[in-house]
Amino acid sequence: MGLDPATTAVLTVECQRGVVGPGSALPELAAAVRADGTLDRIAVLTAAAREAGATVLHAIAERRPDGRGANHNARLFQAAERLPVRQLTGTPATELAPELPSHPADFTLRRLHGLSPLNGTGADPLLRNLGVRTLVVTGVSVNIAVTNAVLDAVNLGYRVVVPADAVAGVPRQYALDVLRHTLALVATVTTTEAVLAGWRDGSDDR
Repeated sequence: MGLDPATTAVLTVECQRGVVGPGSALPELAAAVRADGTLDRIAVLTAAAREAGATVLHAIAERRPDGRGANHNARLFQAAERLPVRQLTGTPATELAPELPSHPADFTLRRLHGLSPLNGTGADPLLRNLGVRTLVVTGVSVNIAVTNAVLDAVNLGYRVVVPADAVAGVPRQYALDVLRHTLALVATVTTTEAVLAGWRDGSDDR
């Protein structure tokens, strides 16, 4: 699978301390990400992307302390308000997980509302200005945010690649079923190693 770094971006979805880090608001998800090395593979992918000349973007979910502008129209949002760790702007919960050190060349997409890492974050004009045509989606969770990112990217006309070993969801079998029966229909579901090999090839097989 050839991937031209000049037209490729890696998106990490909600790989933040309050979601996948120590003291996560979602301990089951955080444990799953660490148990199988998902975060380590995402770190490898982002480092390799920078070295190859691809763009790296981090999608962060956060909310204002007063909750203004946030959604309240689904059970998920209501449950989030009751969690012991809240993703409040400017707090450690909205910083990248320790396994993913930030880099000056990276872009951060912050959202105060909704479920999409792309819609309403300015991602589309940013990616188009950068000449990106292929989006490699990583992170959490396959349950909602990763799947939302993939579908939105496809609807916007991007080619989407999902390294199955660099995303996670709970329970694990459900995440595997979503990858197989939903995401594989609209994206190229592959592995971290295949993406790395694609950059080593340095070609675009569109």
